Amino acid sequence: MPKDEIILRELASIYFELANSDKNKQNILLHKMVNDLKQPRPIVLIDEIPWDEMNINDELTLKCENVFYREIESFFRMNIYKWVHMPADMVLRPYFSIPKIISSTGIGVEQIVNEHQETAKSHTFVDQFQIEEDLQKLHYEKISYDREATMKNYFQTADIFGDILPLKISGQPTGYELGCKTMDDIVFYRGLETLFFDLIERPEFMHQLIGKLTDIFIDKVKQYDELGLFDGDAYYIHSTSALTNDLHPYQNSVRARDVWGRGLAQIFGSVSPKMHDEFDIQYMIKAMEPFGMVYYGCCEPLHKKICILEQIPNLRKISITPWADIDVAAEIIQNRYVIASKPNPAQLGVENLNENAVRKELARIVNACKRNGCSCDIVLKDISTVCNRPENLFRWQEIAMDIVNNY
Repeated sequence: MPKDEIILRELASIYFELANSDKNKQNILLHKMVNDLKQPRPIVLIDEIPWDEMNINDELTLKCENVFYREIESFFRMNIYKWVHMPADMVLRPYFSIPKIISSTGIGVEQIVNEHQETAKSHTFVDQFQIEEDLQKLHYEKISYDREATMKNYFQTADIFGDILPLKISGQPTGYELGCKTMDDIVFYRGLETLFFDLIERPEFMHQLIGKLTDIFIDKVKQYDELGLFDGDAYYIHSTSALTNDLHPYQNSVRARDVWGRGLAQIFGSVSPKMHDEFDIQYMIKAMEPFGMVYYGCCEPLHKKICILEQIPNLRKISITPWADIDVAAEIIQNRYVIASKPNPAQLGVENLNENAVRKELARIVNACKRNGCSCDIVLKDISTVCNRPENLFRWQEIAMDIVNNY
């Protein structure tokens, strides 16, 4: 048997044991209870890890030679590594997912970037919508599913370890890439300052632009519906938990109503609730209407904007970032929505972890949720660096689990 196949079979065996362990099964039930607003305690998740700083004893070193196999090997090694060193409440699918190969013709424009400096690069975006006629560049996407290429990947993988770990062809999860992030996209097409000036000086023009991009997103969702491209068994939605008993997808015909929708407007972190409502939420209402549940927010502080978010149909989860006031948010949200609380990842980027500061921040999150009866997942993400000290992340996880287990 070729070396690459031996490596993948060994890793698939380890993964199978972990995914079918009692711990994983218990974590799956816990995730569902949190998202169903019936949590016994908050869950802790860790994502967006600086993997280039984490390799211990070559546990993450890839040994396969084939490029396709190396991608699979990387998936196994990262998940096994997390389970061993910093599992928190992570869950593993009890199968290996083969993603459907999906392509798009695009919407008529792409971001144009000017880079500055040779190191520590900064960049500016070229404005592609300066006048009203520029809006004519936009058109609907044409979405295509390459079934032949997908099945090729499926059979190639099944031939290696399909007798050890089940395989399943999976659609697209509705996380960041398939989320409605119109305002953030406009930054890439126009630039930050131009966007904000036009919100004030040319609001009608901005409404036309936002309206067109929203219609393009809604049409994309319709095509995903018709082609059966949504993932009806998503375990995560952009770092947070997606498991729930309140969505009941039919595996052979998954529609938007069977999955989570995702909306965000990070660039609106500092605008007023009135402006946020006018230029994002009123369009988000239409964009999210087809979905069974909705998770809104990313890095923008939303504790003062819960009242406008409540207009979004089927809203179930709200992001509360390190820049938001968890006490204010929890008091307003109570147990009507799940809080996706994001602790500050900057605490990991130091030589010596300040354990008292970590414990204080996490205790504040947990106490606010407990006091107000909130369901909550605590998601440590956007971890740019651990100062080349993986133990910082391991210790953070231990502190977090100690706190939630004493909920």
